Amino acid sequence: MLPLDQLPEAALAGTVAVFTDIDDTLTTDGRLPADAYAALERLAEAGLAVVPITGRPAGWCDMIARFWPVEGVVGENGAFYFAYRHAEKRMLQRFFTPEEERRANRVRLSVLRERILAEVPGAGIASDQLYREADLAIDVCEDVPPLPKEQVDRILAMFAEAGAVAKLSSIHVNGWFGSYDKLSMARLFSADVLGLDLDADRERVVFVGDSPNDGPMFGFFPMSCGVANVLDFDRAALVPPAYVASRRGGAGFVEVADRILAARGLPPVAATEVRRHG
Repeated sequence: MLPLDQLPEAALAGTVAVFTDIDDTLTTDGRLPADAYAALERLAEAGLAVVPITGRPAGWCDMIARFWPVEGVVGENGAFYFAYRHAEKRMLQRFFTPEEERRANRVRLSVLRERILAEVPGAGIASDQLYREADLAIDVCEDVPPLPKEQVDRILAMFAEAGAVAKLSSIHVNGWFGSYDKLSMARLFSADVLGLDLDADRERVVFVGDSPNDGPMFGFFPMSCGVANVLDFDRAALVPPAYVASRRGGAGFVEVADRILAARGLPPVAATEVRRHG
């Protein structure tokens, strides 16, 4: 991982899209700071396609696609994308697996849910599980006391033993049945909504993330960036980003956004906000 200031400005000048994780990438200590949200607005105003790529649930993603300054959102670690067309008042939705298969998988996940709760003391079900369509989110530190690494590893192993995919984020272990991840659905979203071929256009996209479930994206994009808290994770469990910001969470995202804006000859986020509200 190289410091963010070593990411060449010439490469950033050609950026057409910014993909970003949400939790502990846009957020800081569980809150979305005003400057991080302003950075999303500034990037969109600069003509960039801004796309959250998150583990958060379908219910949240519907709201994000409608109300945030984004082209759409990939949710539940790649289970679907939502993109709201304001002029048409229409939500575009695409799921990786059909409804019948998702229904059957939810039954399998409910069995695994009870087993994990019975066998891993302190584990909880994520408070946003009610709004999920395709995965099971086990809370390991968001609304429960942080679980020791051994218990987190046990949860990951239990998903694997059941034939499920499992990924660790900064707050949850997410598990699902299916062959998708953040990158596979980002490919579909890019082709369907943005008209981009990610394999051909990967050098024109910046991705920002913070944790192991961002690994497929970190490994794919030459301009992948981690906010500073990515350094909290064991390198053995992480496909690292190419570059890392000096600041954590939302402040780190603003740092990345400012580098992109500077490469386009635009003022930083803070300066624009002062001019708007000063």
